Amino acid sequence: MNDVRLSKRLSLWLRHDPGAGGLALDAQGWTEVDAVLAGFAQAGMACNWEDLLRLVEESDKQRFELSDDAARIRARQGHSVEVALDWPRADPPDLLWHGTVERFLPMILAEGLKPMRRHHVHLSGDLDTATRVGQRRGTAVILAVRAAALAKAGRDFFLTSNGVWLTEQVPPAFLEPWEPK
Repeated sequence: MNDVRLSKRLSLWLRHDPGAGGLALDAQGWTEVDAVLAGFAQAGMACNWEDLLRLVEESDKQRFELSDDAARIRARQGHSVEVALDWPRADPPDLLWHGTVERFLPMILAEGLKPMRRHHVHLSGDLDTATRVGQRRGTAVILAVRAAALAKAGRDFFLTSNGVWLTEQVPPAFLEPWEPK
């Protein structure tokens, strides 16, 4: 089975539609690994424990995590379903980065970054990651986010275990298109 297909299905179930996989998420987004494996079997998708472990450990984006006892799994961020993730508040660096594409730039510069169907805006700590994110839909346009100034203005930031920075919204005044020097 193709790991990309498995990862996309797992993302759907753990972030947006757990019922589609016959899953129930607890308040922090966790579900039983055995239930996930049963969901794959029910969907006719070959996925055993080793396949699932590979998805968790080798994914370049580190979207998923296992509990300490490896009995439960969850998506680290990106949920549209209601979950109360337990990410710690953190002081961001001066700048964080957001990758997008040209067609969204006018709206973002006018209205700021919004979580859309997710719970938080996702920001990158480095330009390479922001570029990869932006390139998913075309040629990447990178925005510099004045994160430390936004935090000083009262916005909370959270840092996930895979290095993604989360915040509720980024107003336009804290954004600027980044041009390589």
